[in-house]
Amino acid sequence: MNEAGDPSKVVNLSQRQGPASERIGELLNAVRSIAGKRLQQWIGNAFEHVDDALFDLAEKAENNAAQMHYFDGMREVRKRRPAVERSFLGTINRDLGELAHPAQPPQASAGVMSSGPVELSLVADNELEESLAITSMIGKNESRLSRDLFAVNQRLSVICGGHKVDDASNPVAPAILSQAFRQALHELSADMRVKLIIYKLFDRYVLSSLEELYQEINAELVRAGVLPQMRHEVVRGGNAKAADGSVHGGNQQTGAATATPDEGGEIPSDLLQTLHALFSARRAPAIGGVNGGGGAGKHAMSGPLPSANELLGALSVLQSQIASAGPLPYAQPGDAAELSREVLQLKGQLLTQIGALRGERPSHVATIDEDTIDLVGMLFEFILEDRNLPAAMQVMLARLQIPYLKAAILDRKLFAHRQHPARRLLDCLAEQAKGWSEESDRDHRLHEKVKSIVDQLLHDFDDDMGIFERLLVDLQQFQDINKRRSELAEQRVAESTRGREKLEQARRRAAREILDRIGEQKLPPLVHGILARAWANHLVLTLLRQGEASPEFRSALRFVDDFIASTRPATQPESRQALRQMLPGIERALRQGLANVAFQEQDVERLLAQLHTYYRQQLGETLAEAEVVAIEEDAAMLAIPDSIQPVIDHGTTAATQDDDEEETVEVPLDSPEWHQVQALQPGTWLEFCLADEAMTRAKLSWISPMSGRYLFVNRRGLKVADYPPQELAALLAGGQARVLAANALFDRAMNAIVGKLSQPETTPATGSHIE
Repeated sequence: MNEAGDPSKVVNLSQRQGPASERIGELLNAVRSIAGKRLQQWIGNAFEHVDDALFDLAEKAENNAAQMHYFDGMREVRKRRPAVERSFLGTINRDLGELAHPAQPPQASAGVMSSGPVELSLVADNELEESLAITSMIGKNESRLSRDLFAVNQRLSVICGGHKVDDASNPVAPAILSQAFRQALHELSADMRVKLIIYKLFDRYVLSSLEELYQEINAELVRAGVLPQMRHEVVRGGNAKAADGSVHGGNQQTGAATATPDEGGEIPSDLLQTLHALFSARRAPAIGGVNGGGGAGKHAMSGPLPSANELLGALSVLQSQIASAGPLPYAQPGDAAELSREVLQLKGQLLTQIGALRGERPSHVATIDEDTIDLVGMLFEFILEDRNLPAAMQVMLARLQIPYLKAAILDRKLFAHRQHPARRLLDCLAEQAKGWSEESDRDHRLHEKVKSIVDQLLHDFDDDMGIFERLLVDLQQFQDINKRRSELAEQRVAESTRGREKLEQARRRAAREILDRIGEQKLPPLVHGILARAWANHLVLTLLRQGEASPEFRSALRFVDDFIASTRPATQPESRQALRQMLPGIERALRQGLANVAFQEQDVERLLAQLHTYYRQQLGETLAEAEVVAIEEDAAMLAIPDSIQPVIDHGTTAATQDDDEEETVEVPLDSPEWHQVQALQPGTWLEFCLADEAMTRAKLSWISPMSGRYLFVNRRGLKVADYPPQELAALLAGGQARVLAANALFDRAMNAIVGKLSQPETTPATGSHIE
């Protein structure tokens, strides 16, 4: 606690008003009243905005299921809101009342910040997601509010009889408020996506307003004479948070004071507490060995534990050795296995290098540093095993282990904050790498960009954390340029595919309309040829240009009926008269239709002449033998311009294509692969390993609303393939296609690490054994 000015001006509680407990109660009640009023107002304001936020998301939902999640969440929040608010405000009110009783710290009553063994419920994905959201909120606001919060902590410590109040025990600090809110949300059985939205609103309307609360509490306590002239200096150390991003180590100075922070206490993160507990459990069998109770003797023989500066110095030497080895070559078979061995050996190399620098090799490092080394090691082990990354990219990214270990020692928030520049850079590199292949990167532009960033970190990164932000901006600019190019190409591919599908659909429709009208009738070759070729194309163009509801399309179908009717035998005077009345309309419609499909005038006249001859025969007029032969020959050689493709045969084949596919590809509609296909969204990347073809990575670009086919493009936006749903499900079932993970590399790695550490150990944990 830092104070200035006349000590007599600092309140003496026992002298100002009777027993100290009465004075403590009076001042704490004042603080509780201020906090209760403000928090009730702000929490209510946050919940007032939940409906609007969820409704907006429901409107933009990618499918009906997601939309229903948001609507269900709205109903659940309306129903449970009073219980959540009561629980949250009640917890804070109770914790403030118990501040004066050191034997019963508030975090114990909250049930979320105790320093005992951490429950392993965070292994679940939802819990991990929730913990990361809370960690981010806490870190951001503690840094922003450190000045006013420090003053509140000091004044509360005074009125509580000297019992220390800090960020981890102050009921109105961001950490306790966030954890109390998390506990209160247990009243809510809503989807995690809904809870994350509520957390964002809590951050916006409660935590972002805390500066006002702290200033009011400080003003009230100053009026009561509690540290009226205290300077607002934050002493870094212990459980204090290093908002300035300074180096943290097991035994080094931070800020204005020398401190040995609690192991893992630098970051009040449930996730990191969980990892720390898991690492500790893994090392428990080693008690009496290198890092256990028997380590004291070795510690004494090998000198003090390495400081953060020693660790950074040794890492810089190892980093320079890698950088001086020359440019990174293309990945070769076996590179990943070799790098995996290097990942496991790094801790031993690090201690050997420290020994070379200080003259004696330490036997071990501080637990917090060992946790960091092991965590970074497991992260890069995950990268080398991650099937989402092509082998060439795995090898390049794995070279970043030492720069990222240095970054994690310099700033332990790297693993806790999703928006940390180093974390975002690695996620962005992995996302770009996911779609890479030799075929899609023939100019090596992406490969060279990733290689350039890796080289810069290896050569240039010392202790300037700003390099990650600069490289991230550079990579995002590169990504934006390539994204614009690929989106244009992708749009052209989708439009072309959409056009072909419309044409295909129109062909099918025209073929079915004509075939349905012909039925079992045997038409003369001349009439059948006109319908199957010229008129079918006229139907297709009319469908594409005017649509099926247009008068033009209905008129074209009526012609088919009339044309077929005109072929019926006219043996009676009445039927011959009816045929004669139909012929002018048939000729007129046929002229218009043939002109629509680009028939030349001379071709139209020749065809009409053939029809005139045919109808004279229908009407019983005597024809010369040569005329009859001409009709039959011309019917077989009906002149169709080269640019017009006949569609009857094509259309009937296409119309039965799906049926043929379903006969040859049998994937049950209730199979996991079928459900996986149905759940695919545009933007999802897949890996295809087809027989006799190179491995291909492709992004789902478009799902046809007409045929249901799935269009895939490479990272340059060029078409790779398109599949009907059944065929795609069959490829997944046969292992010839695989869906790549959509979530960020860091998130997947942290989930995998927590899961791995939670399993019974069969082999030593990564790097936990020091050679």
